Amino acid sequence: MTSQQHVIIGLSGGVDSAVAACLLVKQGYRVTGLNIRVLDTPENAPVLTPSAMRISDRAEFDFPVFTLNLSAKFARDVIGYFHNDYLGGRTPNPCMVCNKAIKWFGLFEAMRLLGADLVATGHYARVELRDGVTRLRKGVDAGKDQSYFLWMLSQAELSKTLFPLGDCTKPEVRELARSFGVHSAEKKESQEICFVPHDDYCAYLASAIPGLEQRVAGGEIVDQAGRVIGHHRGYPFYTIGQRRGLGVATGEPVYVTEIDAAHNRIRVGSKADLECRSLVATAVNWSGIDAPNAPFETEAKIRYRDRQSACTVEPLEDNRARVTFREPKRGVACGQAVVFYDGDEVLGGGIISEVNPEAQPQKILG
Repeated sequence: MTSQQHVIIGLSGGVDSAVAACLLVKQGYRVTGLNIRVLDTPENAPVLTPSAMRISDRAEFDFPVFTLNLSAKFARDVIGYFHNDYLGGRTPNPCMVCNKAIKWFGLFEAMRLLGADLVATGHYARVELRDGVTRLRKGVDAGKDQSYFLWMLSQAELSKTLFPLGDCTKPEVRELARSFGVHSAEKKESQEICFVPHDDYCAYLASAIPGLEQRVAGGEIVDQAGRVIGHHRGYPFYTIGQRRGLGVATGEPVYVTEIDAAHNRIRVGSKADLECRSLVATAVNWSGIDAPNAPFETEAKIRYRDRQSACTVEPLEDNRARVTFREPKRGVACGQAVVFYDGDEVLGGGIISEVNPEAQPQKILG
């Protein structure tokens, strides 16, 4: 790093991105902030606009900030994807898609327009250049690590990205914020999806998609044998593993095990029926290794708070992979991501498209 390197740092208004920006200033980078707007009036074309946003009253952290309105792209690529996945009977992960389609798109657009050298965010993750490859690694704070959400990033993106908070814990970031005079030092974290009020996705879908409730009301609830045991309010309002709000009495707890969008039907069963030994992932991206052409042993997570589990990854045609777990996983949902790890390094990931696929011949790469 030289003092002449120019970094575009994404600023969300929260404490993490603000502290990341201050750390970059302290490290000698020339810093420019970027605040990406996603819920404004849609723009005709992405244009950088000077912003009055400031993260601290201290002169050393008084760097230029620009706003980039990507509301139209966000509505199409994130909100549209969210709607389509739920209507398709899947469980989407909008924050994962937003990172790739909005945040890094916007950061690289600003980097291009301003002639900068690098981009940065306040994510709890790390990058490491090893053997000519930029490796994506977990943040040191296990409770805050966000590497799971970043598996979509390419080598071109990772090689130009800095994660200043990768070696920090959340308490350390709070303390740094106070020492830097950051305005958002005591701001509480939000765990909600930004466009879903009160984190109530059912109420959101009902209001955002006119006529949805009437169109899907009264669908069948069936047991594992296919017997109708009740009716539900509509398949988009249920998720795999859900137990509450099913409205059926079977004498023992039951969980949603399958969502059949084509027939507006949900299947329920026991905890054991939620177990998954294998899955197929699509749109697989390899973050830090060349695309493999033979099965290999590694570990994987099937949701953010999941634990890493031993598995075999078998590459298939059309940028897909079959994942077989050594021990069964519970509550695997289509639409979520399976992310592959070697210790604390992200190898890649993909979107879960099939759960417990039937044993059938599929052409393996090789």
